Amino acid sequence: MKIVMDTNVLISGMLNPSGPPGRIVDLLRSGALEMVVDDRILGEYTDVLQREYFLQYFTASEREDVIDYLIKNSHYTLSTVMARNMPDEGDAPFLEIALSEEVPLVTGNLKHYPEAARMGCRIVTPRQFIDIYPETENPPFIL
Repeated sequence: MKIVMDTNVLISGMLNPSGPPGRIVDLLRSGALEMVVDDRILGEYTDVLQREYFLQYFTASEREDVIDYLIKNSHYTLSTVMARNMPDEGDAPFLEIALSEEVPLVTGNLKHYPEAARMGCRIVTPRQFIDIYPETENPPFIL
């Protein structure tokens, strides 16, 4: 199954492997999930992992390994949609890619994706995703 994962979910999952974001990262690492990305999203992941705050949690080698893994194991695509009227325009690439590929967007910040800007995209929290994901062959994410 393919998803778009907001940066906050990826980082939270790496920092706290026992919570819902951690479970999603586990599913990603196991191959049960595949991230859908573009260069803007990969750039965001890289930038956040390089922030001084996170240097205490991840060595340079670990950060490089994460980015290398994502580069090699993600589905690359180009946006065919433009998101407008977002509270934070930095979140637009995540919504655009989710809409372009018709996959769910998993985020810990639902308020960053107001209903009026979603254009029909399925946006869920990590907990919601884990609750509706279980071992079904066809999870209910069809738009």
